[in-house]
Amino acid sequence: MSNIEYMKIAIENAKKGCGYVNPNPMVGAIIVKNKKIIGSGYHEKYGGLHAERNALESCTCSPQGATMYVTLEPCCHYGKTPPCTEAIIKNSIKRVVIGSKDPNPLVAGKGIEALILNGIEVITGVCEEECNKLNEVFFYYIKTKTPFVVMKYAMTIDGKISTYTGWSRWITGEKAREHVHQSRHRYTAIMIGVNTVISDDPLLTCRLQNGKNPVRIICDTNLRTPLNSKIIKTANDISTYIATACTDVEKQKQFINFGCKLLIIPKKEEHIDLNVLMLRLGEQNIDSVLLEGGSTINYSALQAGIVKKVQCYIAPKIFGGNTAKTPVGGLGIELPDNAFLLKDKQIIFLDDDILIEGEVIQNVHRYS
Repeated sequence: MSNIEYMKIAIENAKKGCGYVNPNPMVGAIIVKNKKIIGSGYHEKYGGLHAERNALESCTCSPQGATMYVTLEPCCHYGKTPPCTEAIIKNSIKRVVIGSKDPNPLVAGKGIEALILNGIEVITGVCEEECNKLNEVFFYYIKTKTPFVVMKYAMTIDGKISTYTGWSRWITGEKAREHVHQSRHRYTAIMIGVNTVISDDPLLTCRLQNGKNPVRIICDTNLRTPLNSKIIKTANDISTYIATACTDVEKQKQFINFGCKLLIIPKKEEHIDLNVLMLRLGEQNIDSVLLEGGSTINYSALQAGIVKKVQCYIAPKIFGGNTAKTPVGGLGIELPDNAFLLKDKQIIFLDDDILIEGEVIQNVHRYS
């Protein structure tokens, strides 16, 4: 097998940690000796052993003289676990093949340097693009200390997210909805605006078997969230934040008594400042946010420049209606040349539905 084939096995290992390791990266590793895989591992959970150490512990024979394939540069610093470079050196690994270099300032080439200084051959950049994509959330968060925001919505082929009477269940089919729950499992938090709570009363949980519920965030400038809503009534069981500008202590106490955590965010115009909110969420170790709000908060998020990726699920249905809601509201863009643009698009077919996914090109247009 080639370096690429072995690395692809390590990548599949890394994916097993999806949703469980945030804000750490997903990392997979395998150890090969005499053309046989003798060890395999991945980073299983935040605070747990890293992929390299798990792979070494699983070895069926001595790893001395073997080659390790790892999707991300091994760490060389003490954190919740000891440096992986130490374990690699101690076990006399002869060669290390790496997918991505680690942008974390605590590593950033130092891991590779430590291996080379100890006589270990290092090869980098194998399946680099795929390894980078695997950890787009980690790379963004470690550089900016703010969450990677994915704006998700489902609409009909004529661009409606509900009928004119307000009904939206269900626009897409089961396979598309399952894909949404995979995103809820993958990303650390899910965020909506207060109007969505009032109109839909969602629970915002992950309904996959063995899935992880995301942290729930409500953007509620004036604390209008109903105390009898599903989110508030389950706040003691599922971590729930309310981002608000309301300083009424008595009002705040009502939500705190239900188990909610309040983030007091300054206003920008008439609503909370979403850029300040992102900084505060980053301080809470929230590395990623799935935005499942309505048209108002979707436009505000785009306008604020916090959206990094868009997931648009399209159903082959037509609702029509002049007053039926669309995914992005607000004032809108004056000229076509000023539209928010997407790059690196991909199309995924989910039975009858289609998912169009792409990264937002930043700073193309933004109102001040």
